[in-house]
Amino acid sequence: MSQERTGVATFKSNPITLIGPEIKVGDQAPDFHVNKNLLEEVTLATYANKVKLISVVPSLDTGVCDTQTRRFNEEAANLGENVVILTISADLPFAQARWCGAAGVDKVITLSDYKTKSFGTSYGVLIQEFQLDMRAIFVIDANDTVQYVEYLSEMTEHPNYEKAIEAVKALV
Repeated sequence: MSQERTGVATFKSNPITLIGPEIKVGDQAPDFHVNKNLLEEVTLATYANKVKLISVVPSLDTGVCDTQTRRFNEEAANLGENVVILTISADLPFAQARWCGAAGVDKVITLSDYKTKSFGTSYGVLIQEFQLDMRAIFVIDANDTVQYVEYLSEMTEHPNYEKAIEAVKALV
């Protein structure tokens, strides 16, 4: 059974339980299996030799998640072709594609953790009570070593966009 972490996160000030380990800077990035669409599954190795900014959101259809994904989409143009920005949520791939089309998001790759919750349990962001992934940011270098981590303590708050982008820029 996966590790349960309590007392580290809330949703509207109510405690929630996160499933999985706390990832730290210097850790080797855990592998994961998520869906790019209904039939295509991708893993960490899919993005080998790239700097990866992984933006984790509970659902694209909420205000903070919408803003977070749009912000990283804007930043993507300035980061170069050796950087990939992945937004991972438990939204169905259909909903992710619809949202990206409506929002004009075309540089961020949306990936769905709906099927196995592999990302959530590997990166310690699966919210037991909701079966959604908790807001977090991970920056992983081209050798798959974690270089930056931000776990949000309150689900409805924004991450530190500037620090995450600085972490990526330091690697390219």
